[in-house]
Amino acid sequence: MEDELILVDGLDRPVGSAPKLRVHEEGLLHRAFSVVLVRADGRLLLSRRAEGKYHSGGLWANSCCSHPRVGEEVPAAATRRVREELGCEVAPGTLREVGAYVYRAVFANGLTEYEYDHVLLGRIDAAPGEEDAALALDPAEVGETRWISPEALAAELAACPEAFAAWAPGALAMALRELTAPID
Repeated sequence: MEDELILVDGLDRPVGSAPKLRVHEEGLLHRAFSVVLVRADGRLLLSRRAEGKYHSGGLWANSCCSHPRVGEEVPAAATRRVREELGCEVAPGTLREVGAYVYRAVFANGLTEYEYDHVLLGRIDAAPGEEDAALALDPAEVGETRWISPEALAAELAACPEAFAAWAPGALAMALRELTAPID
């Protein structure tokens, strides 16, 4: 069964719902989220989208991104998708929204992402040094992951923006700004 996405206005107020494929074919504004997970040493988890994704396959992005279901709150959806895509848990009490923004990207295959993207920052629920062992990637969603320091990520975003999915620079910039504040 195809997911129903939450259509929103420019202030993120729900105005209806529609099937995921239709939303992307018609470029309808919809609610989404981007999760950035960090570990104890401050490194961020990046995910490379699986090659077979319907758009942006093979590009780097934040840790996890998706859409809440109709009737589902963004934090609950983010926690669910981290578990489904990455096979790990967000440390209890650490997931918080650090911003939101609207972006629009048209892809070569004719699909359009037009999202009101909520950016969430959280800590992976794993002991220091055990973060990679905590991951069990869904290969249909994630091709690979890597941990990167904030400084290296900022340099990479500036030098190679084409290596990242359309929403990643905006979402990652919000996370980078917040990393000076404690997330516990």
